[in-house]
Parts: sequence; structure tokens; C-alpha cells
Amino acid sequence: MADPKERFSTRAGNYARYRPGYPRAILEELSAKYGFTPSFVVADVASGTGLLSELFLENGNRVFGVEPNDEMREAGERYLAGYPLFESVSGTAEETTLHKESVDLVVVGHAFHWFDVPKARTEFGRILRPAGYAALLWNELKHDASPFMDAYERLIRRHQTERYADFDRREGIRAFFNPEPYEERVFRHSQTFDLDGLRGRLLSSSYVSDEGRPGYEDMMRELKDVFRTHARDGKIVFEYETLVYIGRLG
Repeated sequence: MADPKERFSTRAGNYARYRPGYPRAILEELSAKYGFTPSFVVADVASGTGLLSELFLENGNRVFGVEPNDEMREAGERYLAGYPLFESVSGTAEETTLHKESVDLVVVGHAFHWFDVPKARTEFGRILRPAGYAALLWNELKHDASPFMDAYERLIRRHQTERYADFDRREGIRAFFNPEPYEERVFRHSQTFDLDGLRGRLLSSSYVSDEGRPGYEDMMRELKDVFRTHARDGKIVFEYETLVYIGRLG
């Protein structure tokens, strides 16, 4: 699908149920290094199903969840319905619709690689207050963490419908923060799945065949084989490194 804003329309359910949240250690880092408090207003841009927004809502922050995809945004609204400080917004990274200088922190969880970087930088600079920060986050699969993670990576490589690692992250991040410096932090994170959960986690990815599409049945057979080989007591552990890049935009 050419339009990245629509590529998760059929994946919203699996994304909401099986994608990981974000470790609370991120809040501790923001507090210690950047003076972050529950009084800060947060814009979660490309907020999807609300996984990153929830981290800040649980901290007591007001959060604007900006999401262009209707299905993902509606899933996020359902997921975060119990948080009165959450406000769902139909907008994009390049045009959030938020007011000028209205937020203290802009966060992006696993979506920056879909943005028009110069336009997003301009828009984030517009909505941030003068002392505000931007933080770009990814939950990256840690492929060398275990034999299972290595086998899962090889399965993805065999069955991907498009290349999924082409984005030059560091070049994009440098262009985004330039000329300001930024800092990188790494946190460990994990999920535990049974076979159904592993299937849902796989199908939350936009670069593999969905049910009914060519290659789906072969992929599922191989996934079951990988699970049988590596599961312990009917479970496998999905290992991540959560990467956080944070700085001012000048």
C-alpha cells in the first residue's frame, strides 16, 4: 500500500492487542534529565492504538493523540476511553491541527520513518512551547537475544512482502534535530506469548501477508514450527530494545 497513513487499516485489531507498550523507565529518565512532570502536556503524534499515550496518561499527563488513520484512531479511542485527560485528534505529523506553543513534549512511537521529516520538524517546532522537547521512540526486536528471536527474524526475511528495514534512521534523526544536539537512550523490554499471541504479533506487521493473501498459509505453518521448537511451557518471550532519541528543535 503506497500511502503509509492507510497501511495499518486492516491491522488495527492485532496492533492494539499484540504490540508492546513502553517501559516506565522512560518516565524516570525524562524526569531526571529533562524535568518532566505530570503537569507537562504531551502530543503523541501518529498515536495509533494508544500504546505510547497510555504511558503518559498513567503518569497523570494530559495527552493529545494525533492519528491520521481512522481505524487506528478509533481503536485508540476505545483503548483509552477510561482516561479523561486523553484527547483524540485527527491529524498528521505534518499538520497536527494543534494550537501554536500548546505542548511541552512531542513523542512519536515507531512511526517517524513514515514522516516527511522537514515538514514534521516545522510542525513540531510550531506546537512546542519554547522550552519543549521532542522524543522519537522505537521498540526494536532484539534478534540476537535468543534462538527464538533469531528464528523469528529469519521467518520474517523469508515471508516479507516488502523490505522492512530500509529507513536510514540515524540520517533521518540527524536531519530532524539539526542543528540541535540530541541524546539516545536504550531500555530493555519484553512480551510473553502463546501461539495465538505470536500469530497476532506477526500479523500486526504491515510487511507480511494478511489472512487470505498469497503466502499466508506457508508463513503460518512455519510460524507454528518455530513456536514448537522454541516454546517453553507453551510460551515464548519476545525481546525488545526500546530506543529513545530526545532533544530540542531550536
